[in-house]
Amino acid sequence: METPAEHYRVDEFSLARWQFADEPDLVAVVNGSLEHIGAWLIWATGGYTSGDCAEFLRRSRENWESGEAHDFAIRVDGALAGAVGLMAREGGVEIGYWLAREYTGRGLVTRAVRLLTAEAFRLGAGYVEIKHDERNVRSGAVPARLGFTKVREEPSEKQRAPSCAGTNFVWRLSA
Repeated sequence: METPAEHYRVDEFSLARWQFADEPDLVAVVNGSLEHIGAWLIWATGGYTSGDCAEFLRRSRENWESGEAHDFAIRVDGALAGAVGLMAREGGVEIGYWLAREYTGRGLVTRAVRLLTAEAFRLGAGYVEIKHDERNVRSGAVPARLGFTKVREEPSEKQRAPSCAGTNFVWRLSA
């Protein structure tokens, strides 16, 4: 797959490649939504430090350059609302996402995933997959809404966030 653009604009929100200057906003947003995000994402269960963020931003830059992943900040009217990313897989990509609590229920992730799915296909991906814990119904509503098909269930990683059951649902849309 070719490299996506570094910035996209859709209605009132934008997707932009993470920059080192995003660190203060990212730390504040994650820590402001720890209960919400940490329920589903292991990296946010014990707090989120500047060191955690600096490491994420460093890896994000390396992964972008290598083509392993392309991670974006979701911003609404300039304010950080969450994140979405494309992760390279054999023949396709996986999309992951999260939102701060105050930005849920607006269709932001659905629209961001719709945009990145179309972009992934335009850039040569053969398929797009989305994985979520079986208990995370809201996360699973996104691929269902966008016409993805649930293709399998698989065990999640050994370490998991507190609300997770340990089984991921895997959804796929093919080019």
